[in-house]
Amino acid sequence: MGSHQLRISVAGILHETNTFAPGCTDISHFRDQWAVGMDSFTARYAGTRTSMGGVIAAAAEEGIELAPGLYAAATPSGMVEAATGDSLIEALVASIDDTTDGLVLIMHGAMVSEQYDDFEGECLRQLRARLGNHFPIAMTLDLHGNISQEMVRQANLLVGYDTYPHIDMYERAVEAFGLLVRQIRGEIRPVRALAHTGMLVVPQGMMTDEGSMKILMERAFRMELLPRVLNVTVAGGFPYSDVPDAGMSFVVTTDGDGELAERCALELAQMAIDHRASFNVSYVTPREAVAEALAQPEGPVILSEGSDNVGGGAPADATHILAELIALPQKALIVIRDPAAVEAAWRIGVGGTFEGDVGGKSDTLHGKPVALQGRVRLLFDGHYRHVGPYMTGQQAEMGKTAVLECGQLTIILTEKRVAPWDVGHVRSVGLWPGDFQIIVAKSALAWQTAFGSFAKHVINVDSPGCCNANLVHFQYNHVLRPLYPLDEVAQPRFGLYP
Repeated sequence: MGSHQLRISVAGILHETNTFAPGCTDISHFRDQWAVGMDSFTARYAGTRTSMGGVIAAAAEEGIELAPGLYAAATPSGMVEAATGDSLIEALVASIDDTTDGLVLIMHGAMVSEQYDDFEGECLRQLRARLGNHFPIAMTLDLHGNISQEMVRQANLLVGYDTYPHIDMYERAVEAFGLLVRQIRGEIRPVRALAHTGMLVVPQGMMTDEGSMKILMERAFRMELLPRVLNVTVAGGFPYSDVPDAGMSFVVTTDGDGELAERCALELAQMAIDHRASFNVSYVTPREAVAEALAQPEGPVILSEGSDNVGGGAPADATHILAELIALPQKALIVIRDPAAVEAAWRIGVGGTFEGDVGGKSDTLHGKPVALQGRVRLLFDGHYRHVGPYMTGQQAEMGKTAVLECGQLTIILTEKRVAPWDVGHVRSVGLWPGDFQIIVAKSALAWQTAFGSFAKHVINVDSPGCCNANLVHFQYNHVLRPLYPLDEVAQPRFGLYP
């Protein structure tokens, strides 16, 4: 291997699937983030703090040639249609150059199609059928992945994000690439252990720099210092995918030491189970939240509307809080996806008066449309670039956008769903977060990368929606029981994969 010039394939399909969200996800949802070939990969991702940006940088640093296949990603949303899932896997598998020395696969870990409840596992299975059992594969995963036995069985290396909000995807991709190179060169022999806790944890309980999640992460980091431990992945899971593998799990990868991998994985799983009650969170109603926010001596106050979490697949048009923001004595800001209202505002033009219904058009769960009257302040094409710590440098797309001023309430109306992961979605329309007493963030925790430096106070709001944090509101049909907090006990599961 000494004189052999390494070539490594890179590809991926990225989607977090909320099986409770309204509507289905088809191939059109992936078109905004679709790349094939080196020129496309470089133009879109080189220099960005993304997973793909990390792979590109690591390959350049090592002097290794990349052979990009298909990379397609979509904003979290509802169930992926069967035909879309099949065509994505077929295209990805066909795109891999089987003459390369290995593959870095960038996935989420919680993708679900109508045909495959373990989409990533099925993708790996089909890749193995084409590439063979001895072809080295490293896979990166989101911290919210629902990790399956098939994923751990088929991938030689699994490396998940260590942070939520996710600000280390670049570093974890670099780590995965480095481990893959070591495996290809024969320096390590990865052995994986998977321990599932039998627990569902809501995103609000997964912040990695506080509480029980911080304790778990710190223990995982100490384990990674042990001789022969290559990686410890803490996966909080995604509770809004109704699949058998839903929930918190741990993957420990060692250099040929299965007993060590097993011991570490089981220790972490038991720690999580022992702390299970501490992952629960408390909330107030929309009306109580607005009243509390107005009573705060200083803003901005962030109203975290986790039930309409765009990053969890929600429609971004919930109106439960919007209805409470009308005629406020202090300034408030909210973003609502409403293509029809956007078109109306564009027809009216800047300076004109908008009169019409806003939001509440995806389904009845997320509220009814709210009748509003206000001035069209600005129209915008919706393009901006991430400037904060989350996916730094990544181009973002809101679609056609309109800013309405309705008294003290400012509404950013967008054609597409916008996750509040970067302050650019507010600054790009000429607004400054610090000018508002109230900011509604349709997010569980990831809003912190956009508004964390501005927030003076945070209120978690309990409102109906497909990402509600009270999991007893959902009808689960496919998860494995018992499963905490749906049941009183947590039942761990374990597997070892040499």
